[in-house]
Amino acid sequence: MDTGILARILDDVLEYGGDYRIESLDLGRQHEDESTAVVEISADGSERLDRILMRVQIHGANAVDPGVALTRPAPSEGVFPEDFYSTTNLETLVRLDREWLRVRQPEMDCGLVVTEEDGGPVVRTVPVSDVKAGDTVVCGAHGVQVELPPQAPRGEEDSFGFMSSSVSSEKPQALLVRQIAQRMRDVKAAGQKVLWVGGPAVVHTGAAPAMVRLVRAGYVDVLFAGNALATHDIEASLFGTSLGVDLAKGSGVPHGHEHHIRAINTIRAAGSIAAAVESGVLTGGVMHAMVQEGKPFVLVGSVRDDGPLPDVYTDVIEGQRAMRAELPGVGFAIMVATMLHSIATGNILPASIPLVSVDINPATVTKLADRGSAQAMGIITDIGLFLEQLARELTPE
Repeated sequence: MDTGILARILDDVLEYGGDYRIESLDLGRQHEDESTAVVEISADGSERLDRILMRVQIHGANAVDPGVALTRPAPSEGVFPEDFYSTTNLETLVRLDREWLRVRQPEMDCGLVVTEEDGGPVVRTVPVSDVKAGDTVVCGAHGVQVELPPQAPRGEEDSFGFMSSSVSSEKPQALLVRQIAQRMRDVKAAGQKVLWVGGPAVVHTGAAPAMVRLVRAGYVDVLFAGNALATHDIEASLFGTSLGVDLAKGSGVPHGHEHHIRAINTIRAAGSIAAAVESGVLTGGVMHAMVQEGKPFVLVGSVRDDGPLPDVYTDVIEGQRAMRAELPGVGFAIMVATMLHSIATGNILPASIPLVSVDINPATVTKLADRGSAQAMGIITDIGLFLEQLARELTPE
């Protein structure tokens, strides 16, 4: 009740042209008690009712008797049946022949495809670009159940309070860094991976050495980025500059504006980032450390890229596939100084994977949450100071 889920469900029913009647409402009395509502939903026509049922599931609302899932074959490659079930990033179950199956790697804005494996049927999320003609696709909302969205811990504080938003630049940064460091230790102790999503400000702010320490210490298992982070990291290693600015002095250098494209050209001549490391051309920086530690990275480009580096995916659909391939085993995601790659990664992450977004711009965290990643926690701070502090916390000298 205090999270407003019921109100949002009822608003959605009306917005989609339906009507509702609350049959029963059982309110929990203590913080740890659940509240339960049974709501009768009606609409003109089964198609509209199915749309409403799928809509309210994004809030964790499920049919009292969900029935058995209906499946249809995909009519052609890259096309779902018209009434396909559109997924959320919440943990999802599908009932086939009275047996409930947990969906593998939940992801928003996909379809559900049923395949046969040695142990029996398996249900997984598939983006529309990857569906094949004849694939068995779950249609409608019948036989589908989603679990409640992750909830923030409930405290004893009053409803009014200072600095109570999830995004604030005035919260105690040192405490937040210690909490993130502890979460990373816990994830590693559980045998899971820490995923990083980074932007070029990691290099611009002079924080690349701190990032390297984190890579060497084993706290960067996977890195998602664009052409820019890798390019300026390599530029810094080869020329000591980032976008032509001397990182030791903080001032421009003669012909510094050429350094990033010369760095790209050097790596292209070597064949790849890994080849440049192996040949001794690239001897330092974040990308050098990732290669030496054998950690995977996925670089996905954009229309504004120079070069790009030979390792960059220029086909964004292929880039998405490469990113998805690295998600199994991820237990925590941290996104630093990048809006577009943060949102892109948030869109393919299950809601069950906690994530932290660190940026000097509050809009980055807000947009990430507004686009479906409700589990995102935001830290508004300079990325250089943040990474230095996190490195000191996790890699004490």
